[in-house]
Amino acid sequence: MSLPPVQLRNFDLNLLKVFDVVMAERSLTRAAPILALTQPAVSNAMRRLRDALGDEVLVRQGRTLVPTAKALALWPEVRAALDRLQSALRPRAFVPAQTVCSLVLTMADATATELMLGLVQRVMAQAPGVSLRTVPLTTRDPRPLLDDGQVDLAVGHFHGVLADLALRRQSGLPVAFSHQRLFASDYVCVMRKNHPLAQAPLGLDDFCAALHVLVSFSGRGYGLIDEALAPLNRSRRVVLTVNQFFTTGKVVADSDLLTVLPRHFVAFTGFEAQLAVRELPFQVPPIQVDALWHQRMDGDGAHQWLRQQVQSVAASVPQTSAPPAP
Repeated sequence: MSLPPVQLRNFDLNLLKVFDVVMAERSLTRAAPILALTQPAVSNAMRRLRDALGDEVLVRQGRTLVPTAKALALWPEVRAALDRLQSALRPRAFVPAQTVCSLVLTMADATATELMLGLVQRVMAQAPGVSLRTVPLTTRDPRPLLDDGQVDLAVGHFHGVLADLALRRQSGLPVAFSHQRLFASDYVCVMRKNHPLAQAPLGLDDFCAALHVLVSFSGRGYGLIDEALAPLNRSRRVVLTVNQFFTTGKVVADSDLLTVLPRHFVAFTGFEAQLAVRELPFQVPPIQVDALWHQRMDGDGAHQWLRQQVQSVAASVPQTSAPPAP
């Protein structure tokens, strides 16, 4: 009567490690200390393996154990599988010039405009086998994208996410994400160079009475500026909502609409000379641009290298802020 084939779901894979060492040593006694087991535990493991395989595996002849034909055929396959598994588990040194891989980042177009040229130059010089892919940032909380492995690194203003992570740490809850501050800036009001409101400091009444373009990643017609106006019992009229900073800058350069942009982005638009920048007539929290990633990538060599390059490129972004009050 033949035994049914071994089913992995019912098979203890630890027995294969015992089998490998016993086959190499041809002795339960010598195998025991190598496996950090007692000799009876090794004997019990071999009994279970024989029962699972329906084969004696090793037969005692005098003081030695002689493998059966099945054991001799199985051992090279088991040894190769264990070697491959050990190799996969062993951390590999990341050598930029020798690595071939693809890394995915998500960020807003303003951030990409500021970072991607310097980043791709570094990649081409140091790691020609590495390719970068950017996808649009359509949310203020990219954690689901990082958790699912859709992106490797998110770069942006994630104030709500960082506040939630800090709260979880203070509450003793597990935190699965890491972050790194890249640079900081603030928001300014932007309009065309010859706009009527560009001739003097911008007042709150004029700001609220004007027509506005809003940048919204989600498409929602209410943003950080509207949140800042709410405690003042003020509001503005948003007539256009887009999901790109660059599009917004181009629209206001050729219309009477106002918008609010990160101060550091204005210089990267390519048409800064067509724009007038005015300080906002109310307080808005500063922009904190961070890199965010899942902690399972903390020790990954390619990911560590990517974070280092992003940090280095971000350090060259002008650290702009509002001019001091007279």
